[in-house]
Amino acid sequence: MLNEKNFVPVEHVRDLIANAPIEVFTVFGNCTVVVLQLPNGFTVVESSGCIDPANYSEEIGKEICLKRIEDKIWMLEGYVGANEFAAKH
Repeated sequence: MLNEKNFVPVEHVRDLIANAPIEVFTVFGNCTVVVLQLPNGFTVVESSGCIDPANYSEEIGKEICLKRIEDKIWMLEGYVGANEFAAKH
């Protein structure tokens, strides 16, 4: 989704994340798994873990995973935008 200046608006990526269904799981007591579903049904999955389960925080793991998911969405939207741009030129 390109805007008139041929870039993906930050609001677009933020809206995708803000409006997406998200599932968060703790696995093995020290690993957070986050699954986000985009509007078209495509899912993006990330995980993070810690060495010592005594230091584990699902909330911190979720934050780490959501940042990585945001990076992936930027990549995916950049790909779509590059296709749109190429089709115009």
